[in-house]
Amino acid sequence: MTLDLPPIDIAKYVAAKRAADMVEDGMKVGLGTGSTAAWLVRCLAERVQEGLTIKGVPTSQRTARLAQEAGIELITLEEARWLDITIDGADEFDGELNLIKGGGGAHLQEKIVATASDLMVVIADVGKAVDALGAFPLPVEVLQFGWRTTQMLIEEMLVSTDVLGRSASLRMDGQTPFVTDEGNYVLDLHLHRIGHARQLTLMLNQIPGVVENGLFIDICDRVVIGHGDGRVVVRDINLGTEEVSHMENEAEDNLFRDL
Repeated sequence: MTLDLPPIDIAKYVAAKRAADMVEDGMKVGLGTGSTAAWLVRCLAERVQEGLTIKGVPTSQRTARLAQEAGIELITLEEARWLDITIDGADEFDGELNLIKGGGGAHLQEKIVATASDLMVVIADVGKAVDALGAFPLPVEVLQFGWRTTQMLIEEMLVSTDVLGRSASLRMDGQTPFVTDEGNYVLDLHLHRIGHARQLTLMLNQIPGVVENGLFIDICDRVVIGHGDGRVVVRDINLGTEEVSHMENEAEDNLFRDL
């Protein structure tokens, strides 16, 4: 059947569907976190029902629950040791396939899983493409202990960096601080534009109390960009190629009705 979806969800679905087709039988697959990655899990589940055999490594408790409910076999990264492919979403990506991730607060596990993979593929709607990173707030995972001091050190460090904004706010979950799966807090940096992302990621991770930041530099190999009309663009940074195709927004209602 054809899904009656708004254009933004069609874009996410066709990107996820195209990326799911890159997964081959017997692969160990990193499963990302977020709304677009949720489409991926359902697309993979559809292929598993058709006979595909894979083992998934989730990047969050939310993804683990979704994958288990969808019938995907899960293992830990310790059991997998190394992955064939990781497919995940992004909050922003630039022309060099550098990313900002962490809107869902899972960027620490996402970065570990992505770097333990032969191939890291990002799936995103076309609205996530930017000329320069930074419009989306940059997440920085920090220890709960001394987080205000860590925030102060980050804001002082930002004075000497090429960014347009220099404020950091504690991410909240209602009336209480948001807590990651690892039990840490997240500071969102409102930078507006990042001039030197590679330098910034190194400087952030040198600050005591910082666990990890949401800049993914030289990690993504391929981006699958979905459009609301069903078009899909696949860019490969290593091969220097760009492929354009069109996918119908068709799927089994029982797999996608709750998204």
